[in-house]
Amino acid sequence: MSVVDLSKVPFPENNLRLFLDETCERHELDFAAYAGVNPIAQSVHGFVNYPDEWQTRYVEKGYQHKDPALLLARRSIGPVDWQGLRKAPAFQTIFRDAREFGIAEQGLTIPVRGPFGDIGLFSVTRDCPDAEWALLKTKVLSELQSAAVRLHDSVVRSHALTRQLTHPSLSAREVEILQWIAAGKSQQDVADILSISNRTVEVHLRSIRTKLSALTTAQAVGRAIGLGLICPD
Repeated sequence: MSVVDLSKVPFPENNLRLFLDETCERHELDFAAYAGVNPIAQSVHGFVNYPDEWQTRYVEKGYQHKDPALLLARRSIGPVDWQGLRKAPAFQTIFRDAREFGIAEQGLTIPVRGPFGDIGLFSVTRDCPDAEWALLKTKVLSELQSAAVRLHDSVVRSHALTRQLTHPSLSAREVEILQWIAAGKSQQDVADILSISNRTVEVHLRSIRTKLSALTTAQAVGRAIGLGLICPD
């Protein structure tokens, strides 16, 4: 799964880093982070106000695939308090690293589910004792949930991301196969042309139909042409 750094993507009407900084200042938090999952492109997109060195370490070590806070929040409908994750080996590994950069293990991840099957995960941290954290969380949780929704909606409304979410992405092989089908070739013809098995062609076609929400291969061809994913014969 690829990672897209939204700090490198232009958002004309939104300063995403400023939003995080202001949220932290308003609610007496140390750091905040947003991670979204694009279900079509199977990519993670996000931005944080963590130190740059920690951002680099996090991605280099592939923590976005192992972070139990993110993994649990993706399946949850309610906020995930990190206190319940402290015994998880992956959590301990990540936060041994995080402490080097001044990031405490006291935190919260709030999931947001969008209209395209997209998921946003808004996380905040605070270096404080458990009792103080419990009081702060009670005080600010409602506002943080609202902020999470506003933030996720802003990201999804961005031109580049909306285009990805509403226009499915086919692999190079899937495009190749569908282009041959559009040219009138049979499934066996395509297998012979590409020197692959008929079964492999069928697996790719099934994936194509799923991605394009098509009931038949003919529908998939028509939709792919309409979206500009393949050229008409």
